[in-house]
Amino acid sequence: MSKLVIVESPTKAKTIAKFLGKGYVVESSFGHIRDLPKSKLGVDTEHDFEVKYLVPRDKTARVKELKKLAAAADEILFATDEDREGEAISWHLAEVLGENPAKIKRITFHEITKKAIEHAIEHPRKLDLYMVDAQQARRIVDRLVGYELSPFLWKKVRGGLSAGRVQSVTVRLIVEREREIQAFVPEEYWTIDALLRADATTFESKLSAINGEKLDKFAIKTADEARAIEQALASVKLTIDAVEKKGATRQAPAPFTTSTLQQEANRRLGATAKLTMMLAQKLYELGHITYMRTDSVNMSTDFQAAAVSYITSTFGAEYTTGPRSYTSKSKGAQEAHEAIRPTDVTATAERLASTGVDPKMIKMYELIWRRAVASQMSGAEFTQTGIDISGTGTDKKKYTFRATGQIIKFSGFMAVYPDAQKETIMPDVKEGQAIGIESLSGVQHFTEPPARYSDASIVKALEEYGIGRPSTYAPTIATVIDRGYVERDDRRLKPTEIAFTVTDMLVAHFPQITDYEFTADIESQLDGIAEGEKELVPVLHHFYDPFKKNLIEKTKSVVAEKPADIPTDEICDKCQKPMVIKTGRFGKFLACTGYPACKNTKPIFVPSGVKCPVCNEGDIIERRSRFGKLFYSCSRYPDCKNAYWDKPTGELCTTCGAMIVQPLKGEARCSNKECKTNEGRPKGRGGFKKKVVEPEVVAAEPVKKKRAPRKSK
Repeated sequence: MSKLVIVESPTKAKTIAKFLGKGYVVESSFGHIRDLPKSKLGVDTEHDFEVKYLVPRDKTARVKELKKLAAAADEILFATDEDREGEAISWHLAEVLGENPAKIKRITFHEITKKAIEHAIEHPRKLDLYMVDAQQARRIVDRLVGYELSPFLWKKVRGGLSAGRVQSVTVRLIVEREREIQAFVPEEYWTIDALLRADATTFESKLSAINGEKLDKFAIKTADEARAIEQALASVKLTIDAVEKKGATRQAPAPFTTSTLQQEANRRLGATAKLTMMLAQKLYELGHITYMRTDSVNMSTDFQAAAVSYITSTFGAEYTTGPRSYTSKSKGAQEAHEAIRPTDVTATAERLASTGVDPKMIKMYELIWRRAVASQMSGAEFTQTGIDISGTGTDKKKYTFRATGQIIKFSGFMAVYPDAQKETIMPDVKEGQAIGIESLSGVQHFTEPPARYSDASIVKALEEYGIGRPSTYAPTIATVIDRGYVERDDRRLKPTEIAFTVTDMLVAHFPQITDYEFTADIESQLDGIAEGEKELVPVLHHFYDPFKKNLIEKTKSVVAEKPADIPTDEICDKCQKPMVIKTGRFGKFLACTGYPACKNTKPIFVPSGVKCPVCNEGDIIERRSRFGKLFYSCSRYPDCKNAYWDKPTGELCTTCGAMIVQPLKGEARCSNKECKTNEGRPKGRGGFKKKVVEPEVVAAEPVKKKRAPRKSK
């Protein structure tokens, strides 16, 4: 007898095969083996949204092989991931293989370990068709929005644009944040800062009250006001009014969900959401961590007990109070799942590194391991000190300064998961004690605009609004960048000009598609289908019928809003006609007004202010690759092919003479990868010199319409 086990990933197949005996054959489907057609809608909206699935050409050989193996097997076990996508892959496999349902069994597990696999095989179940319907409903809704709303944008704005249910809402969030930044008007305010001295110890303080009235942020608005206070305090004598000491405890954070992992990996490691999920996926498939797409903060009791034992033996009994559980705060969290955690608490990052695992995976694993272990540890204890110091100025007013500090009494979970908490040791002083002044000055400040979204903050916003689910955050960010609506600027998400136009168009005419609450409600409806509380067809009709009616009406009534071209003094070197600035997928470029007779285009380059060190003639300028990725190269290309991925600083290496470049993260480095100064340094995103094989510029010819396929005779 033989049993065929089918998973979706070849890496996962290899890991599982290690735990099974000779009677099992483990194979991979390499992801989905069926999908909607690319060339047409594939959804019959007139007949209850019947779907036309196709086996892609690149999957036909794999399907043929799986059919052959299935026919020879006595039992077929579908071991795809335990979420809607995994359930749908198993359902598609069952449909394509066409085997007797009695022969097919579904097994699931949160982690790829021998114990988990054996338990899953002993407790198989049937396919969960509710989950399959929920996945199909999401796929259909997204297909309807993408395939029917995108042509509207082609007609009313410009060709090549796209719309999406979650994508368009994400772009709206980024656009609205950018408009807040653009509309922001800095407001001036001042603080009076003093460096004080108690015996031999100096400490910092700020003016906090005048005549007992607490100063708010904007109490001192001008330089004249600050100067007047400085003058009043020129010869002031200060004494201690009050000393307050109190204890404070900070509890450990919950173990990671998909969202919090993406946020923390972005903050601590500088990893994008896409890279985070790619590394976590590999760690899961290799059996090192539990399933990485989850919104639960639960952990198994076995792991909690093992973690407590590990903490006690490694750090001491005082570092844990026993197993700790957490409650999720995210909308629609699936509490039956587990949080992201290591499969073995004793498997430290150092131990994993000794097996030759990719260093990036090691860093991601260490972050996950530390967070999971810390979640079972005692809180960190602090002693917080507040000191009020006052004196009477020459204007007879009482001026009160406030100094605060803290020291860590007990590190607790911070012994494993440290953060930015800093100790500020305050002097040992008593009420009535005289205090000296080392320096006193007014400091000018300006309010700052809200920051652009990072991967971390946009994921947090999407989660707070209930938009998307753990599996959608990373691909959504990648999509809005790939489609030219958003670009990365110093690791922040910046909308392109076309993003403003499209967002305004959709908000004005398709408010539901870009409405945060409506998009979140769709997610809730999908959850209802997965739980068996709602049916697929009524949910789809509830969304699609009003959407289609509005689309038909807006297609007729909305006037095309083409982005205006900007005139320039540039003359086309091919036909001598004026050139204008147009906006394309990757930003602005110059185009001839003689189009279509003349299709000449030119990129618009941004100078870096650095001379090319190779030819000593050209300037290093910013360029974008055909995929929209920023790089830097000589303006004399193709005569000079000198180029860098990271920004040149203008300084040359004192060791080899090559250009020093500044990566997005970390210290500046030599661009010559062979230089001794780079030994032992991580290579970032490949900031070393490269030769450009062909021009990779922003400008492109206007999009040509594709010919319709010929009809077969």
